[in-house]
Amino acid sequence: MTPEKSAISPGIQRGILLVNLGSPASPDVRDVRRYLRQFLMDEHIIDMPVVPRWLLVHGLIVPFRSGKSAQAYREIWRDGHSPLIAISRRVRELVQERVDLPVALGMRYGSPSILDGLESLTSEHPGLREIVVIPLYPHYAMSTFETVLAEAMKMAEKLPRRISLKTIPPFYDHPRYIEALAAQARDALEGGYDHLLFSYHGVPERHVRKSDPTGSHCLGGDDCCEVEFPAHQFCYRRQALATTRLFVEKLNLPAGRYSVSFQSRLGRDQWLQPYTVDELVRLATAGVKKLAIICPSFVTDCLETLEEIGIQGRKAFLDAGGEEFILVPCLNDHPLWIDMLVFLCTQDVIAPYSFYSGAEKRWRTIG
Repeated sequence: MTPEKSAISPGIQRGILLVNLGSPASPDVRDVRRYLRQFLMDEHIIDMPVVPRWLLVHGLIVPFRSGKSAQAYREIWRDGHSPLIAISRRVRELVQERVDLPVALGMRYGSPSILDGLESLTSEHPGLREIVVIPLYPHYAMSTFETVLAEAMKMAEKLPRRISLKTIPPFYDHPRYIEALAAQARDALEGGYDHLLFSYHGVPERHVRKSDPTGSHCLGGDDCCEVEFPAHQFCYRRQALATTRLFVEKLNLPAGRYSVSFQSRLGRDQWLQPYTVDELVRLATAGVKKLAIICPSFVTDCLETLEEIGIQGRKAFLDAGGEEFILVPCLNDHPLWIDMLVFLCTQDVIAPYSFYSGAEKRWRTIG
């Protein structure tokens, strides 16, 4: 049965731009090198002045990391495509089938770019008055949600005519997101498990502090995420813990059979802890034999889920004494996830969104 189309109120000339992380054009070293340069030169990723950042990226990280990263991408490349790009295109198609609005896809890094998405919407639909940018990240972080908004606002200035940009807030606690996560997990966990590990993408602790408008609350104490505070609307750690709590309540998970960790650490700085690789070893040595792992900060399977967790993480757990490793797929094109995106696309009123830019240390408004 084909789902019914949803639409916004007549007369609103709106387009939708779904934005994901991106991927190299191919797993060849040259393309991976180009991708890493763009990714790591983003001030929202490596937040240091441009000259030392350039020297670090071009002189140290990219020359030494490109070959290893290219090999990792080759491990997950399927039928000549990046899984993230292929799945993102499929998601766009499914959303487009359900809404009476033009829907485009953009990537923060690589192709198609955010500018490509904006230009396709405005050139193909001359009557367009506003574009709703939907970052495909549930949680707010400098290196994900914030950088998408900053880039979209910058690229909109290059368009030949003025377009109003809107966005939606992070949806880490949205009931539809939690329901989709739970539905995806039920299928993967129906065979039973000893322990469920929530592995979120890691961020440097300084990013969390920079995203705190007060400059004094986040990571200021053991209970900083438990005491209600305005900074929580931009606190990645607090939002990750909130997703975990809501998921646990949804599936009625027993205490002691789940934990939280953070993956994908880059460099030697202090990142949010515990680190996933350490937690995998700890759980195995503590006697966990059948481990399930879910990555709620990723809505699309990609290098970080398929290779870092699905290959490297699996090996770390089994080598430490574990026996069975269950990786819960990302939301990908799950019907409830598509339902949620359709819901976000077709809200009649989308108010301006003010966010605190940790990279620029100032408030910005989109919309």
